[in-house]
Amino acid sequence: MVDLALLGGHIDVESNSTGWAGTVNEGKARLLVTWGAGRTKNWPDVPTLRETGVDIVSNSPFGIAGPKGMDPAVVKALHDAFKKGMEEPSHIEAMAKLDQEVAYLSSADYRAYAVRELAEQKKMIEALGLGLKQE
Repeated sequence: MVDLALLGGHIDVESNSTGWAGTVNEGKARLLVTWGAGRTKNWPDVPTLRETGVDIVSNSPFGIAGPKGMDPAVVKALHDAFKKGMEEPSHIEAMAKLDQEVAYLSSADYRAYAVRELAEQKKMIEALGLGLKQE
């Protein structure tokens, strides 16, 4: 959902996932850039951050996590249920409306992705000088 502060004119810009799609499509807000690796299907005229000179690509994957040492049978049951849900036509349709790709990762692949992403985000935060100071 689009921030009410943006619609109310209290702020000039915001960054979030595609919850603003309807507002942009209605002409109530203007999409300046997208964060993906390539231009989107729904807004092909809108440049990516990379195209504007900002070397950042950020997708919005969804995942679920549990405690370390979780029973493998429970992990499999959750995995299978979520994978089945991702394959449902209503889910695929909703993702398409929000210009989001349905990107399946196995449990092991998602874990590897999360570890990699956390390391990359940590480097970016430190490079920008935004990290917490250790005392």
